[in-house]
Amino acid sequence: MRPSGIGGQAVIEGVMMRNKKNYAVAVRTPNDSIEISKGIYVGITERIFLFKLPILRGVAAFIDSLILGMRTLMFSASFYEEEELDKDASLRERRSKAAKEKKEKKEAIVMGMVMAISIIFALAIFMLIPFALAELFKGRIESYVVRSIIEGVIRLIMFILYVKAITFMKEIKRVFMYHGAEHKVINCVERGLELNVDNARKQSKEHKRCGTSFLLYVVLITMIVFLFIQTDTLWLRILLRIVLIPIIAGIAYEFIRFAGRSKGRVMDILSRPGMWLQALTTKEPTDDMLEVAIASVEAVFDWRKYQGRDYEQTEETEETPMDVKKPAFETITIDGEDDFAEASEEIAGEKEESIEDILRELESYTKNIKKSDE
Repeated sequence: MRPSGIGGQAVIEGVMMRNKKNYAVAVRTPNDSIEISKGIYVGITERIFLFKLPILRGVAAFIDSLILGMRTLMFSASFYEEEELDKDASLRERRSKAAKEKKEKKEAIVMGMVMAISIIFALAIFMLIPFALAELFKGRIESYVVRSIIEGVIRLIMFILYVKAITFMKEIKRVFMYHGAEHKVINCVERGLELNVDNARKQSKEHKRCGTSFLLYVVLITMIVFLFIQTDTLWLRILLRIVLIPIIAGIAYEFIRFAGRSKGRVMDILSRPGMWLQALTTKEPTDDMLEVAIASVEAVFDWRKYQGRDYEQTEETEETPMDVKKPAFETITIDGEDDFAEASEEIAGEKEESIEDILRELESYTKNIKKSDE
């Protein structure tokens, strides 16, 4: 299975897919249509050369995923906020430009605050609380290594329990179903199958490059790192657990990145814990969820070119039935003139006449000219 380089994220009633600088969010709206918003996100690695280096690029990728993830999450939520606040679809059209800009600025501020609070919350729960609990054993257990292992085990248990707890929330269950749809369509593409609902449905809902695996390996690598960093100063131990988080995240990113490209038996075994945990964060999607994920992929990634397929003819097999209909999109939001031109060419291509039709029209036109001359 050759890696495609595309990645994604489940959002509210939708899926975001990213291919290099391009990203697209496909959302199933309350009126049961699929709306797609395309955009360009220039990440930290493209702007700052230093963050192209190993480890540091993992830190940048983590920050980029938080920023883009929050942006696309708010976009998907906007459809359902409007559904709750007002049923009048024309209200959005009547908003003035100033009001729209004010709303966007407000959303940016809220997004920043939410991200900051989330990071502080995560630090408190998954880094400092396990450390504090492990310190309670200091009088009974003299070995620093043993206490570090206890701290790591507590952190791991807390993380798994947290993931398990949020699966009981109804809204999160649907997000996890879209998460499963995201994995299935990427697996379908990377296995060389034609991208349609039937083929995607048969794929695994697990993937080596999943963010769930990344977070798990952050927890596991944290345990290993602090086995080798020993100090008796309490405040320094606390500081190191905060300061080293970006470096640990970078190491976890390199591991996930290598595992996603590796076909070796050893990496398959080492990737298993992350795949097991994905059983909690991915659920079997419905066919309409797969349609949304497929729409998001096709908006940013030429999977036919990636698979080396002929655009005119695709081989018909049992796994790629030719009668499967592609999902229809009600609305497409396009950012930039290049995207508009690309979309226009795509639409025009669907209405192209065959060579035989053109020849028949030319022949008819020539006959009419001859008759007029006579």
